[in-house]
Amino acid sequence: MLLFLACLLAVVSDQMLGDPRKWKHPVIYIGNMISFFERKWNHTKFRKVKGLLTVILVVMTTTCAVFFVVLLAMKIHIALWFTIEVAFISLALAQKSLKEAAMLVYDALQRGDIKDARHYLSWIVGRDTAHLDEPEIVRGVIETVSENTSDGITAPLFYALLFGSTGAWCYKAINTLDSMVGYKNERYEDFGYFAAKLDDVANILPSRISGFMLLIITKNYSSKTFRERFKQWLVDAKKHPSPNSGYLEAATAYQLGIRLGGYNRYGQLESFRAYMGEPLFVMGKQHILEALKQMQRCTYGCLLLGGIFYAIASTWS
Repeated sequence: MLLFLACLLAVVSDQMLGDPRKWKHPVIYIGNMISFFERKWNHTKFRKVKGLLTVILVVMTTTCAVFFVVLLAMKIHIALWFTIEVAFISLALAQKSLKEAAMLVYDALQRGDIKDARHYLSWIVGRDTAHLDEPEIVRGVIETVSENTSDGITAPLFYALLFGSTGAWCYKAINTLDSMVGYKNERYEDFGYFAAKLDDVANILPSRISGFMLLIITKNYSSKTFRERFKQWLVDAKKHPSPNSGYLEAATAYQLGIRLGGYNRYGQLESFRAYMGEPLFVMGKQHILEALKQMQRCTYGCLLLGGIFYAIASTWS
């Protein structure tokens, strides 16, 4: 039960305090490690094999580093172990940073500065933002918040509830690998193959639990019953190119009564992502605030679910 309490305090700490601004976030060190191996190995032959070696080395190094720090803290004193667990799990979560990034875009739209809104959106999405109008800017923010509710918050929390901060940072290493090299383009298709696949596997359960949580504990703005939304959620989620992200985005769309997906431009390429949800309402900047509320409720819902499992498990011992 101490581990659940550590997770609870970590969620509250991350929501209220976020990451220390004067320190380098540990993800930067993981990113530097990935960049080192990518520069060294992502060329000539056997890129898939070298990409697999990169995955193994990065995940093992990160996991072992956290494990031994936690183990050492435990040997010194349980209070130190608990403090380290709370700090490390909090650092693995991204509630406040995600909210701040979304609010930069919202505030720019609120003051009518569409140029700034496009600029801040470009910090959190890969698509071109230079010519987007307000509804498309809002769509970009909502899709990012929705997808990262799992990637950046509930998935590391899921592994923290199971394995403590060691599990959370093992997941963060996997997710960082995917975000840096898990692309289907000429440069990364082979080298990032195993990084992308491992991230897909790691997110299977957290994404589906989080999507379902969105459906049952966040406000439903449509007139659809739960049964109708649940059926359409299962159908739309599978249309997403990612095997996991669709479960978040489809749930967000149906709860808010909006439609996500559509055309995105990446340089000279225009890409179409399947529509999710039904456009019952015109998408506006207020939906950014609603998406952030969904993120927070989903986080605490997943935490509560973890607490229920801990309570049930404690009756078995």
